[in-house]
Amino acid sequence: MEFQALSEVRPGHRVRLVSINGGRRFTRRMLSLGLSVGNELDVLHRRGRGVVVGKDGNRVALGGNVAEKLLTEVVR
Repeated sequence: MEFQALSEVRPGHRVRLVSINGGRRFTRRMLSLGLSVGNELDVLHRRGRGVVVGKDGNRVALGGNVAEKLLTEVVR
């Protein structure tokens, strides 16, 4: 499988979160947004490096610096 940062994934793809590359505080912040390793996310929109992802009917907007720290693999 090929892994890539969430900021590089095109809209319309479903991805699985493989790794959160940040400290304890950053990881906790991602968990509070409902993003944890193993989750599948739909990439809904991208502007620059920022992304909007959907999970279970909820949408989360992530800035480019955050999206670069989330390593994913494309599911479909």
